[in-house]
Amino acid sequence: MLKFSLRYYLLIALLLVLACSYFLRGKGGAQPMPENSPYIRNLTMTSKFLAADFVPDGDLSKKVWKEAPHVTLDRDRFGQTRFPDSEVRVASLWTPGYVYFAYHCRYRSLNIYPGEDPAKERWELWNRDVVEVFINPHPKDFRHYYEFEIAPNNQWIDLEIDLTKKEMADAAWDSHFENAAKIDPERKVWVVEMRIPVKSMNADAIHAGDEWRLNLYRCDGPGDDTQRRFMAWSALPDGKNGSYHQPASFGIIKFVK
Repeated sequence: MLKFSLRYYLLIALLLVLACSYFLRGKGGAQPMPENSPYIRNLTMTSKFLAADFVPDGDLSKKVWKEAPHVTLDRDRFGQTRFPDSEVRVASLWTPGYVYFAYHCRYRSLNIYPGEDPAKERWELWNRDVVEVFINPHPKDFRHYYEFEIAPNNQWIDLEIDLTKKEMADAAWDSHFENAAKIDPERKVWVVEMRIPVKSMNADAIHAGDEWRLNLYRCDGPGDDTQRRFMAWSALPDGKNGSYHQPASFGIIKFVK
């Protein structure tokens, strides 16, 4: 009877481990949290090494993206409510000089600034549909990071963020990042490719094994802020502060070969 009980509990423990592994595969894995860390989240995504650079064109059918691991973004910013019809899949690639991101976004209806020039940077782009990445190549510098946003019609903005300053967002900063967005109205999907020069973020190069901090966001849907969906990959801290500018919640991007 004792042997049977031990085997039973070992089997249950193994099944729980496998179930957790399956759940984390899509969302992104988690690592143990170091003591005295300013971060409260360790959700992890993997960026895969890319043999040669390419210019973004919005085509996610490329072989490199099909082979890249992805994470899923489908919950509100506090990690509570799921929005399957606003699901986003995000993948990343890297070379020493660039970090790439691909977003595949389901949508219900588009909320954009129509008729504007997408070649020009758009202030307050976050008041319409966007996907965003906040990324920090120097995780010890907790309050200093970079923000990149793309809309379905390829409008964009990039910002250097320093939370120690009264004017925390520097809109004059220019990363010279490149982006391409496409809309598929029949499938109700829009996609984005972007590549970011790492030197623009005060990093010399990416190396295999490097770990940076980041979070992935989406603002989705029509209406005012009470109706729109504000989503996050790594959930914001519990409470009423819905600002994306809470770096304690940033997860990890790990660069692997």
